[in-house]
Amino acid sequence: MSESSLSKRNILVGITGSVAAYKACDLVRRLTEAGAEVRIVMTENARRFLGETTLAALSGNRVVTGLFTGAEDWMPQHISLGRWAEAVVIAPATANIIGKAAAGIADDILSTIILSASCVVVFAPAMNTAMYEHVIVQENIAKLRRAGCEFVEPEAGILACGEEGVGRLASTDAILEKLKSILQPKG
Repeated sequence: MSESSLSKRNILVGITGSVAAYKACDLVRRLTEAGAEVRIVMTENARRFLGETTLAALSGNRVVTGLFTGAEDWMPQHISLGRWAEAVVIAPATANIIGKAAAGIADDILSTIILSASCVVVFAPAMNTAMYEHVIVQENIAKLRRAGCEFVEPEAGILACGEEGVGRLASTDAILEKLKSILQPKG
């Protein structure tokens, strides 16, 4: 499937607090180059790793960072963005957001969007191998898969902590391929 299958598609990118957050810039750039309309939601912890200005410039849209920021109309953003999106991709997805989603916890803008989205939600995990392989994280991933969520598996390699293992954020190409396989071309 070509990048044109992403053209004119509404894709919400959720960014969480991982050192891999910087890689979301490439994902946003590639999505916009493919013609997608991209909106971005960042958790508070993501803002410790990455600035909003860069993401706003890459997407052409302001970045949403909180439940109660930027309300331009009567529709709460966690509902309106969840309805607007044709796909929600969380890259990087920390153990925290995976656990919240699996438990139905909605205490920030991204976790509330996950619960309100009427489209597919794609998680691209990024974390230390010990965390990724932990039985609770694996059970949460299995629970989300049963609920219809999709995953882009993390890669093996040298992690931010210097250890080698599985937990690196999947490549931008792998994430794009997953989105293209989910989103059929508009006719």
